[in-house]
Amino acid sequence: MPEMLIDYYKAIEDSSAKMLEAAKSKDWDGVVRYEGTCAVLIEQLRNQSQRQELLPEHRREKVRIMQRILRNDAQIRCLAEPWIAQFEHLFDGQPHSMH
Repeated sequence: MPEMLIDYYKAIEDSSAKMLEAAKSKDWDGVVRYEGTCAVLIEQLRNQSQRQELLPEHRREKVRIMQRILRNDAQIRCLAEPWIAQFEHLFDGQPHSMH
């Protein structure tokens, strides 16, 4: 488990990179799994950030990590758009029933 706040950012970045690799392989189950890992880490980061502050020497690193996470996210979205469109097409024009 991460000990310092910057470690949470690094762990989130690692999961983000794994999400991107899964998306490149069209492993959508993997994308969802790593997305869940990211969500847990983000929640842990929120809780931990109430107990400790990011050290000044880690602030620049945090910015670089956040930029990489955002780039990964943008690439994942581009890769996922055709899959999402195909998935949505399955439900276009279908009567929605409440079973």
